[in-house]
Amino acid sequence: MQSLFGKRSQQLVGLDISSSSVKLLELSRKGARFNVEAYAVEPLPPAALSDKQIADPKALGETIARALSRAGTRTRQAAIAVSGASVITKIVEMPKTLSGDDMEEQIKAEADQYIPYPIDEVSLDFEVLGPSPKNSEMVEVVLAACRREQVEQLCAAVELAGLKPTVVDVESYALENACQFLQHQMPDGGRQKAIAVVDVGAAVTSMMILFDGKTIYTRDQNFGGRQLTEDIMRTYGMSFEEATKAKKSGSLPENYATDVLAHFVADMAQQIDRALQFFFSAVTQYSTIDQIILAGGCAQIPGVDVSIQERLQIPTVVAKPFAQMSIASRAKPANLAQDEASLLVACGLAYRAFDEEKA
Repeated sequence: MQSLFGKRSQQLVGLDISSSSVKLLELSRKGARFNVEAYAVEPLPPAALSDKQIADPKALGETIARALSRAGTRTRQAAIAVSGASVITKIVEMPKTLSGDDMEEQIKAEADQYIPYPIDEVSLDFEVLGPSPKNSEMVEVVLAACRREQVEQLCAAVELAGLKPTVVDVESYALENACQFLQHQMPDGGRQKAIAVVDVGAAVTSMMILFDGKTIYTRDQNFGGRQLTEDIMRTYGMSFEEATKAKKSGSLPENYATDVLAHFVADMAQQIDRALQFFFSAVTQYSTIDQIILAGGCAQIPGVDVSIQERLQIPTVVAKPFAQMSIASRAKPANLAQDEASLLVACGLAYRAFDEEKA
């Protein structure tokens, strides 16, 4: 069984590869306190990835190498994540008396019940979560599977940059791992609270609902910052590259905030509201959300938390996972503060260096 979760290492960089950029983060820990040792964000050529699939491995490898150089880290082991339609996760129950080897054999034998691909075409792994709440003789086991071709392509691109991919995680698990670093922002630390963590990236918005710190619902929607870039292109007659540069540098006409940005933020609020309605319909015991935490590149829009809160009437904050960490000087604290909200997945992956439960 080819491992998907991988093994932990005390020296590890978290490498989040999205459709628009490569984000690299390295953490260290002294006692209970974490420290950001190094980080980098490097833009990715638009054609390098297409619908979560690697279209140009060489371009991706070169971008990862630039991020590695910019971060200035000597660590060469990486935790990466897979996502998209070819990733399948499922929680099943198995007898608690089974050994790890016996579980593996049983999962192999019954894999066709859980996975719609031939077993020899997937990378598959499992973790025991704990006792089943329904049956004391059983344990809950999470299965994770991904098309092997996707895993191998991703690992090959990472290796082109001189890194060794020692952990391959599932993106949603990495995001959940990072949420422990947001507890300081949650009411009552998230205890008995329903919290919506909304990661608005370049092309996809991922919503994760936590209750009492555990994931109870996830949903992805095709909406993100690329729509804002396209709005800028249409409004001001710019190319994609010009619009991207102008958006980042803030060198847009005075009417940008009212004529373009305000409409995008309104669309963003509508997308979040729509995702919440899907959640309320799917998980009917919940009818309210206690807080929204915004993450991803779009969370860096000035005042976006205030706008979302006013429109949805739900307390809203921007994710600050590093607020209670110390920051090494080479991690450029001022730059890190600007990118902080978009580094949640990278943070969850970097944490795998210390996460013994998922080793």
